[in-house]
Amino acid sequence: MGFNQPARKIRRRQNRIQKVARIAPRPLGKLRPVVNCPTYKYNLKQRAGRGFTLEELKAAGLSKKYAQTIGISVDHRRRNKSVESLQLNAQRLKEYKSKLILFPLNSKKPRKGDSTAEELSKAVQLAGAVMPVKPVVKRARAMEVTDDLKKFQAFQTIRQARAFQRLHGIRAKKAADAEADELSKKK
Repeated sequence: MGFNQPARKIRRRQNRIQKVARIAPRPLGKLRPVVNCPTYKYNLKQRAGRGFTLEELKAAGLSKKYAQTIGISVDHRRRNKSVESLQLNAQRLKEYKSKLILFPLNSKKPRKGDSTAEELSKAVQLAGAVMPVKPVVKRARAMEVTDDLKKFQAFQTIRQARAFQRLHGIRAKKAADAEADELSKKK
């Protein structure tokens, strides 16, 4: 039985709080990419993914090792299938880099890329997800219902379009064969 479940919940929460205090002023989470959900049902939605691709890191001018040290999650298995998502995530990385306050390892000898003393004094720990993915809500504009809209048969139009797409190859082949027959008859 799971009688220790409530106690476990408390322990997990306390451990999270301890970790936040231990790693302060760093955020608890890592920066995650924006990915499109798979399948027909959810593919219009975007969510936070597992990690940035090596290509996205390269576009933002970061190495894999360095990215992992500054709180960016990396997933070497993910592939970029579209230029749009690549550019979006590269932009996300650049924005994160501009907001990032990097503490020097040795406060006496700050290295190139480390933040200045005044920026360090402004640093506060971030609560919640790092740069959360905001859902894009597209609202339909109100408009008058015209006769054309009333007559329009959506289902039939979609079926027609699918049929045209399905038969495209066969029809093209038939047309090519008919043209070849005409040329042979002319001779």
